[in-house]
Amino acid sequence: MNTSEPLNPANLSEEINELKRILDELKLNTNDNNDAFFSCAMALIIFLMQCGFAFLEAGAVRSKNCTNILIKNVLDSLLGILGYWAIGWALAYGPNSNNFLDHFFGFSQFFVIGLQNYAKFFFQFVFAATAATIISGAVAERAEFACFLTYSLLITSFCYPILTHWGWTPNGWMARGFDPSLGLEQHLFENNTLNNNSSETNITTITNTTTTFRTTYVDFAGSGMVHLCGGTISLIAALLIGPRIGRFPEKEARQKNKVKKGKQQRITPLRNVGTEGKLPKIAEIKGHSVPFASLGGFILMFGFLAFNGGSTGEISTKGVGQIVVKVMVNTILCGAFAALSYLFVHFIRKGKWTILLTINACLTGMVSACAGCDKMPVWTSAITGSIAGMAYLAFSELCLIMRIDDPLDAFAVHFGGGLWGLISACLVTEKGLLFSLIDSEKVKFDEALWQLCWQSVCAVAIIVWSALVLTPAFLILKAFGKIRVPREVEIRGLDRFKHGEAAYPLTAYGHGWGDGTEFVITPLQDVGGDAVNVTTMMRLTRERGIQQYPHQQFEHPEHFVHRRQKQTSATP
Repeated sequence: MNTSEPLNPANLSEEINELKRILDELKLNTNDNNDAFFSCAMALIIFLMQCGFAFLEAGAVRSKNCTNILIKNVLDSLLGILGYWAIGWALAYGPNSNNFLDHFFGFSQFFVIGLQNYAKFFFQFVFAATAATIISGAVAERAEFACFLTYSLLITSFCYPILTHWGWTPNGWMARGFDPSLGLEQHLFENNTLNNNSSETNITTITNTTTTFRTTYVDFAGSGMVHLCGGTISLIAALLIGPRIGRFPEKEARQKNKVKKGKQQRITPLRNVGTEGKLPKIAEIKGHSVPFASLGGFILMFGFLAFNGGSTGEISTKGVGQIVVKVMVNTILCGAFAALSYLFVHFIRKGKWTILLTINACLTGMVSACAGCDKMPVWTSAITGSIAGMAYLAFSELCLIMRIDDPLDAFAVHFGGGLWGLISACLVTEKGLLFSLIDSEKVKFDEALWQLCWQSVCAVAIIVWSALVLTPAFLILKAFGKIRVPREVEIRGLDRFKHGEAAYPLTAYGHGWGDGTEFVITPLQDVGGDAVNVTTMMRLTRERGIQQYPHQQFEHPEHFVHRRQKQTSATP
C-alpha cells in the first residue's frame, strides 16, 4: 500500500466491513466446530458407560453366565447404531411435513439421508444405546438371545425415538405443554410452534391477551426419556420371564407339587443349616466378582458426569460453560447424598456396610439428577439425592415383596430414580413448588402446581408407551418359547451351552461342564447359596452325572443332590 497516496474513506469503510464479515464467519465456524467437538467428546465418554454396564452386570452374575452378559452388552451398541441409523433418528428428529402428526413423530431423514448435524446424531445414539442396555441386567442369567435382540432393536429404533420426539423437539406434544386457558382443539391444531427444548425453564411465559403461562416437559438429560423408559421395560421383562431358578425356593417348591399319574408327588426340599426343614422365601444369589461390579459402578459414575453435562448440546454460547459445570456438580452431589443416605439406613437395618448396593444407590441419585440438574440450586441436591436413595430402597424391597427377580436392581435404579427425578424437577428447581412457598412473588404457586401436574402426565405417558411397545413383543416371544432358556441350560450356565466360550476355567464351574474325570455338585451352589451353609458334598463320575441329571429336569438341583446322597449312603 502506497502511504503517499491519500486514504479513500469509502474504500476504507468497505475494507473494514469486509474484514468484519470475514471475522464473523470465522467466529461462526469456530463456534460450530467447538460445539461439535464438545458433543462428540461427551458422547465418547457416555459410550464408555457401555463398558461400565458390562463390568457391573458381569460381576453381578455367576461365573457360568459371564460371557453371555458380556456379549449382550457388546451387541447392544452394535444393534443400537443400526436401529437408530436406519429408523430411530428419522422418527425422533426428522422433520414431518404434517403439522398435526409432527406432534407425535418425525418422518424424514431415514438412514440419516440429508442430515447435517452428525454430532447430535451420535450424541442421541449413545443415549438410545444406554436406554436399551438397562434391560439386560433385569433378565440376566436366563434370557434367550432372541429376547435380547428383539428388545434392543425395538428400543433404539422405535420406542426411545418416539419419546424423544414428544419431549425434546419443539413441536412434540409434551414439549409444547399445556395452557389451562385453551381447549383441547386449540392445543392440537395451534399453528404457532413453541421454541421449547430440554434445557428450557419449566415454566414458559407467553405474552399475549389470553395466556400468562404455559407448562412444558422438563427433562434436561433423560430421567424420563432414558431411565424411566428403561426401568419400565425392565420390570415388564422381569415379570414375564420369571425369576431365576432358586431365587424364591419356597415359591418354587409350591409350584412343583404336582399330580403325576393320578397321585400327588411331593418333592422333599433339602434343609438349610439352621432351619427347621423350611426353604427360605428369598435366597440370595450372589454374583461372582465384587471387584468387577465395583469397577463397572465407578465407570458409570464417571460417565454420568458427561451424560448430564453434555446435554447442553453446545459450549460456545456465553454462560453455557458455567451451566455445564453446575450440572456436573449437582450430578455428583445427588449421587453422594443418595449413596450415603442408603448406606446408613442399610447399616441400621442389616448391620452391614455394603458396597454393591451403595453403588446402586449412587447411580439412582445420578439418575434423579438428570431431569433438573441445570435449573437446580446446588444446595437442593441434598434433597434430591437423599430421597433418591430412599426411592431405591423402596423399589428394591417392592420387587422382593412381589417376588420379582431383578439381579441388577435395574427397575429400582432407573425407574425409581427416573420417576423421582421428573417429580424433583418440579419441586426443587428455580421455579418449582418449594421456591413458590419460599418466595410467592417470584414463583407463583399455581403455575408451579400446573407444571407438576403436566410433568406427572408426561411420566405416565412414558410408562404407558414403553409398556405398550415392548409387552406384546415379550408375549410373542414367550408364546414361541424364545424368551427364556431351557431349565437345564440355566442350571448349567449359558456360557458353554450358548456360546461355547467359558469366562473362566471349566473346572471352576462345578455344574457338570468340568474337564476332569469327576465333577462336584454342591448343594445350594446352583441356587446361589454359600458353601458355608452346606453340610455335605456329593461326588459323582462325570459320565454318570451327565447321564442321570438331565432326566430329572422336574427336580430342583438341591432335591436331586439330596436324593442321590440318600441312595449313595444306602448302597453297601
